[in-house]
Amino acid sequence: MLRDQIQSDTVSSMKAKDKQRTAALRLIGAKIKDRDIELRTSDSKPEDDDLVTDVLMKMAKQRRESIQMYEDGGRQELADREKAELAVIEEFLPRQMSEEETRTAIARIKADLGADGMKDMGRVMGELKARHGASLDMNKASGLVKESLT
Repeated sequence: MLRDQIQSDTVSSMKAKDKQRTAALRLIGAKIKDRDIELRTSDSKPEDDDLVTDVLMKMAKQRRESIQMYEDGGRQELADREKAELAVIEEFLPRQMSEEETRTAIARIKADLGADGMKDMGRVMGELKARHGASLDMNKASGLVKESLT
């Protein structure tokens, strides 16, 4: 399980005295615990690996946005710290689809749904997320879907 892998990597990085990696792994663990607490009162709970992957994807998205803002603001040292955290987070995420693989998946979904215009964008995006959610950057995919439907 992904949660166990993160915990064992945290212990390993502490033993190796890798402070930056340990801090990033502890941050991941804290976010996962926060999500666990949020879901205590929920009626339905997702599979554990799905929950952890969702948390990691949100964290990665936040880091990418922060990196962009820091670089635009001329704060390279902060951007570098965010990049280091992002690298640790991405170790636990599934491999991301390339642009060509994403275009192929979009074409397949368009054909399956019979989508032919912008009015079908929501349906295509929903199906794309259902089939490939963990292995896609949905922001980039959104642009590609829009491009293919116009």
